[in-house]
Amino acid sequence: MSYFLVSVLQSFLPVALLLGLSWTLRKTPHLRPLVLLSLIGFFGGTLTAVHLPDSQQWGLFFTALQIALILLFLLSQFISGTRSGYVWQFILILVAALRWGKTPNLRAITATDVINTDLLLNISAVIAGIIIVAFAAALLAAGVRQVRGLRWPLLLLLALLLLAPLSGELMLVLMKLQVVELTKSLLSYVAKVTNANGLINYFCAGLLLITALIYLLNVVLPRRLAQAEERPIEHRKAVAHFQHSRRVLVMTLLLAMVAAGAQLYWDKIASQPPRLSEALPVTLNADGLVHIPLEQVKDGKLHRFVWVADDGKAVRFFVINRYPDKLRLGVVFDACLLCGDQGYVMEGNQVICVACDVRIFIPSIGKPGGCNPVPIEEWDMTSTDLVIGKKALESGLSYFSTIITLEVTDPVDGSKLTNTKAEHRYNFAGKTYFFSNVANYEAFRDTPEKFVKEGE
Repeated sequence: MSYFLVSVLQSFLPVALLLGLSWTLRKTPHLRPLVLLSLIGFFGGTLTAVHLPDSQQWGLFFTALQIALILLFLLSQFISGTRSGYVWQFILILVAALRWGKTPNLRAITATDVINTDLLLNISAVIAGIIIVAFAAALLAAGVRQVRGLRWPLLLLLALLLLAPLSGELMLVLMKLQVVELTKSLLSYVAKVTNANGLINYFCAGLLLITALIYLLNVVLPRRLAQAEERPIEHRKAVAHFQHSRRVLVMTLLLAMVAAGAQLYWDKIASQPPRLSEALPVTLNADGLVHIPLEQVKDGKLHRFVWVADDGKAVRFFVINRYPDKLRLGVVFDACLLCGDQGYVMEGNQVICVACDVRIFIPSIGKPGGCNPVPIEEWDMTSTDLVIGKKALESGLSYFSTIITLEVTDPVDGSKLTNTKAEHRYNFAGKTYFFSNVANYEAFRDTPEKFVKEGE
C-alpha cells in the first residue's frame, strides 16, 4: 500500500504543482472539464504504457519528447489563454501516467485475479495519492495567486526537478546506442540524477513549505492585522479573507508534511525487508536427536530454530502447528527451492516468503512444491517432544549459505583456530576436521584413525 501511495506522489506531484502554477495566470478553470481531462490522461496513459515497446529507440524518443514538452510548457506560460491551460492539463498528466504505467512494480497491485484485501488497499493508496496531488496543486495555485513573485521561481525549480532525471535517462540511452561515448564522469552523473526519485517528494514538500512561509508573511499576517478595521462591512470582509488565507496556509503545511511523511515512512520502514525473528539454537542430544518440547510449538505461531553443523554451516528450520483445533505440525527448512534461504516471517495469521512476498497457505506447510518451505522428511513425535535426527538436518545443508564462526581444534597438534580462517579441512566419518597447516592436513588424510579417538 505504501509503495503505491509514494509512487503516485513521485510521478504526479511535481507535474500537478506545475499545472497549479500554470492556472495562476489564467481564469479559474471549470471543475468538470478539468477533472474529466485529468482522468482521461491518467487512465489513458497508464493503460497505454502496458503496450509500449521496451526498445532503446522508443526510450530515446519518449525521453526526448518529455524534455521538449517541459520546455514548450515553460514557453507557453507567457500565454494566458484558458484553452491552452486545458491542453497542458491533459498532456502533462498523460505523460506522467505513461511514466508511472511503465513502473515494473505496478503489476504487484494484486497477486491474484480476484478482488482481495491487498487489491483494495493498493487501489485506495492510488486514490489517496491522486487526492493529495490534486489538493496540493489547488492550494499552491491559491497561494501563488496572492504572491505573484513566486510563480516563475517555482516554475523553474519544478521544471529543473523533472529535467534532471530526464537528462540522465537521455544520456544513458545515447550511451547504450553508442551515440555518446561511455565515460566515468558521465556515468556518475547518470547514476546520481536517475536514482534520485526518492528525493522528489521531499523536494516538492520543501517547495510547499517555502511557499507557505512566504504566504504567511505576505498574506496571512497582513490580513490578520486588517481585522482591526472598525467599519462593520470592511471588518467582516477582513475576517473572511483572513480565515480563508489561514485555511490555505494550514492545508498547504499539512499536505507538505503528508508528502514528506509518506516518503520518509517508505524509506525507513515500509521498504525495508521483513526481519526474521531470532532463531533458537538447538543441539543434538546424546541419542543423536534434536528434542523440542511440543508445548513450545503447538500454539500456531512460527517457531524458528537453528542447528549448526560441525563445519559451521547454519541450518535454519521452523515448526508451526497448521490447524487451530488439533496438533498437526509443519516441520520445514526456513528456505524454498525457488527463493533460496531468505526465509519466512509470520504477520498476523499469515506466513510470508521474504524473497517474493507470497502468502503461504498454512495447512500446506510441510508439503513440497511452489514457494512452500522445503519439508524436513524424517522427524517424529513422542508424547512430549518433537524429535529430528542429524541426518534429516544435514539434508538441508545445501539450502543455506550462512557460516557461523566456531573455535575448532586441529586434531593433529591440538592447536586452536576458527573454522572460517582454516585453509585446510577434511571430512571423515561424517565429521569435518580443520587444520592449521598443510602438513597436519596431509598427516590426518593419510591415517585419520590415528588422530580420532573412538566414539568421537
